Amino acid sequence: MPTPHPPRPPYPPPGGDPGDSDESLAAPLRGTPKGDVAAHSTALLMARHWQPVHDYAVICLASSAQVATMVTGTAFHRTLNRLAFGESAVALRPALLVTVRDTIREWSGDDRISAVLPALQKPAGGRGLRAATSMTPENRALAERAFQALPAAARCLLWHVEVEADPLTVPAGLLGMDTDIASAALEQARDKFREGCVRAHSELAPTQDCRFYNRLLDVPIRRGGALLPDVQEHLAECRYCRNAAEQLSHFEGGLGPLIAEAVLGWGVRRYLDSRPGRSSHGNRSGRAGRRGGGRRGDGLTAGRHRLLPRIPLPARRVPGARIPDALRSSRALLSGVGAVSAGVLATVLIMSASSYDGGHADPAGSNSAAGAGGTESRTPPGTAKLPTAPGVTRLRNAGADLCLDVRDLPKEGSGTKLAECSTVWTQQWTYENDGLLRSVADPGLCLDSHKDAGVVVLGTCAEADDDRADDVRYDLTVQGELLPRWDEQLALTSTDGDPDADIVVKVRDRSGGQRWQPEPVPTTAGSLSIEEQDDPTARQVTLPGGRTE
Repeated sequence: MPTPHPPRPPYPPPGGDPGDSDESLAAPLRGTPKGDVAAHSTALLMARHWQPVHDYAVICLASSAQVATMVTGTAFHRTLNRLAFGESAVALRPALLVTVRDTIREWSGDDRISAVLPALQKPAGGRGLRAATSMTPENRALAERAFQALPAAARCLLWHVEVEADPLTVPAGLLGMDTDIASAALEQARDKFREGCVRAHSELAPTQDCRFYNRLLDVPIRRGGALLPDVQEHLAECRYCRNAAEQLSHFEGGLGPLIAEAVLGWGVRRYLDSRPGRSSHGNRSGRAGRRGGGRRGDGLTAGRHRLLPRIPLPARRVPGARIPDALRSSRALLSGVGAVSAGVLATVLIMSASSYDGGHADPAGSNSAAGAGGTESRTPPGTAKLPTAPGVTRLRNAGADLCLDVRDLPKEGSGTKLAECSTVWTQQWTYENDGLLRSVADPGLCLDSHKDAGVVVLGTCAEADDDRADDVRYDLTVQGELLPRWDEQLALTSTDGDPDADIVVKVRDRSGGQRWQPEPVPTTAGSLSIEEQDDPTARQVTLPGGRTE
């Protein structure tokens, strides 16, 4: 009696079977016979890729509402239609994810669709995608060009192993390829990807000097050595080449974030965090085929960390502000990658060390006087529990020339707004070492950018190990952008540049409206008061301890 066949797993079996590859399943979609064979292929392709594509739809929408399922279904419909007209199915996963992003962007730009699907109107979701001028960050242009130029099989291997953190058997099965052959092809894909980045650096170079330094930049990074002095001097003046150096440094370790940022651009950090391969295997140190040693807990490799501090930048500061003490932490250093590399920021901090006063600097720049024994901060009475090291500051929006304020009285859930700069307590903040932006008006409350669909409100200051820790923490770049740690593709800004405009998070575009200038709070008689905002005719103010005047 014959033994019954065991059920097939959702992915092709290890070792690869050409009959089970994505490309072979897509073949019946391109012609006859159709019918049951095409339906079978469609069902298998959707079963293999549905969950991660749906996960990304939820991320792009900032909502798990039914519209996420609608977007996912539409993305499959559009992608399978392209397969029917001859497009390759070899690197299907990234193609589906990009279609999700573009579908949401398209729908959110159609007022008729947005009217019936309110989930598209969230500032951290569809509305933000609609406002974005480009999906590829400036500092990922080389990687994006190089990745798209790779053969489809190389893109499939790199995406699943580096981005999804899948075992090699998964892309090998999707390609219908033996795992030994897939392992060798993966190494070749990494080499070709790097060569493509180096070639793109030369092809897109804005000046002849950038082209001249092309190999002088690549070879030391590849070997882990120091850059030549003239290369360092050039990097100090050229942002394009600094971005190139940062992208090349990823090849000494984890390529996942680099590839995902280059291909998707939006919601990358949350998508990476959602991948089961990353959560179940940690940072997957010792993964087969990995070169350059294990990965660090912060997602960067030791090799990359060794190189980047050698990349120089002239000391410069945001006008009227000191770079805050919090930028000393590795987390804050790495947040500025969209504008300058982590090593550049480290160099800025080293070259500007004289302004920090032993790690107790006031980000406002002039609210403290350093003595031989430490720093003296001007801290309002009644706020003894507030950490004094960061110092009290007011945040002026560079685009609107207005300050960050609390709407109505400070309490959990209170909104935030732009207002004429004054000395009221609701405009006073402390930016702390761990990234908290704490209100002086109520030290138990911090800016929360993830509580109300992208609208920034006051929320409870969560501890660093809390699930909500990143919702109330920000990294401040040297340009003055405040990037929420739950998605550093976003930046704190306002709905418009007028007084009373809501503070929200939008796609980071490096505009003046997304830059905040810390400045000292003027020491006037009203600087220790909170205005009565619920009664505009009231002249009475409340002082700490309940005393009124």
